[in-house]
Amino acid sequence: MKMGKKLWQISGPLVVAAVAIVILFLLPSNYHPASKTTIDKAASSLSANVLKGDGLKDQAFKSGEFVPFIGSSELSRMDPFHPTVLAEKYHRDYQPFLLGAPGTQSLTHYFSLQAMAGVQHKKAVVIISPQWFVPRGTRPNMFGFYYSPLQAVNFLESAKDTTMDRYAARRLLQMPSGKSDGIVHASLLQIAAGMPLTSFQKFYLKDIKGNALNTQDDLFSRWFIRDRRQQIQNGLERLPSDYSFSELDDLAGELGKGETTSNDFQIKNSFYNHQLKNLQGKLKNSQTHFNYEFGPEYSDFQLLLSQFAKNRMDVLFVIPPVNQRWADYTGLPEQTLQAFDRKITYQLRSQGFNHIKDMTDDGSEDYFMQDTIHLGWRGWLEMDKSVQPFLTTLKAKNVDYQINNHFYTKRWQETHANDVPDLRGTSDQNDDQE
Repeated sequence: MKMGKKLWQISGPLVVAAVAIVILFLLPSNYHPASKTTIDKAASSLSANVLKGDGLKDQAFKSGEFVPFIGSSELSRMDPFHPTVLAEKYHRDYQPFLLGAPGTQSLTHYFSLQAMAGVQHKKAVVIISPQWFVPRGTRPNMFGFYYSPLQAVNFLESAKDTTMDRYAARRLLQMPSGKSDGIVHASLLQIAAGMPLTSFQKFYLKDIKGNALNTQDDLFSRWFIRDRRQQIQNGLERLPSDYSFSELDDLAGELGKGETTSNDFQIKNSFYNHQLKNLQGKLKNSQTHFNYEFGPEYSDFQLLLSQFAKNRMDVLFVIPPVNQRWADYTGLPEQTLQAFDRKITYQLRSQGFNHIKDMTDDGSEDYFMQDTIHLGWRGWLEMDKSVQPFLTTLKAKNVDYQINNHFYTKRWQETHANDVPDLRGTSDQNDDQE
């Protein structure tokens, strides 16, 4: 047998397979609808591939029953009073689709939101973590972990010469992820400079990069989705058949008390024993220098607000507290939280975002927090007092926003909270009702 023929027998199948994969990725993608079981699992999974993909989210939101619940690590604290459990137990007309994970912040959520289909004129719930607003802003490595090339391509294909799009392009260019593809990088430079894309860039983004990424999303986004159904089922079994806030609040207090017996901070035993017990002494007075008043996160958050306005969405914003017992121990200044609360509330209300559930002052309530900064038990239940009436209807109506591009500026990022009007509790709308 000739050497060439022998080499072909060895390497030929690999070459054919490689060519087939390339052709598959270059062909226009035709999304294959996922089963309802898959969508339901994805909605509570908090899996990175669901957040970074588009197909599953688009299918869910087009169905009409799913509502985006946007946040970060608190969404994974799935006790019996978690929004997903309460919605299922009491047969509500909505199902939360959880979007977030440890390390996700405004910039990640903006690129996810601007790529979503089916959310126009709909409602959403956003949990704003004060801890996002550290002076340095989102960490590049965490942004990179949740970075979606597919969502970046979507952004570039629809970007215009607007303050919002120029700012978003500049922020992505500041991340290593924005330089991972040469043509995407060059396209971002064009948008950041207020210039249109070239014909070749448009062709590459749509017919080459876009096709490949959409095909990958269709093929791989449904793999390895975390299944939290057992956690949800465990929660369902502990709740009474009929909704009664007072009865549920008593139950939440009982469960919280039973699960926080190892410490004096009312922190869940499992978290305290694994995360804090051995470090507790070192953490005393460790947060006296913390500051949530300045930084790029305020302008990244403005991207989210601008996109909500563009989509004509009605949004309930939840501002959670921190565990006051732990804050006292670590020396976190009360003024730090109050300054953040005043500044972010001004940014919201001054632009017409008036549905706000502000729980900043509730951190000393018993069994309100599951750990140092995350809602649990009675905290989730208090949040539900606003979520339930807000989501009685799922379509947004009568939204009237006045988007102010000043919030994209360095000047706003460095503004002191005391230099803006205190709009906390001053809206003429009932924050808990439509």
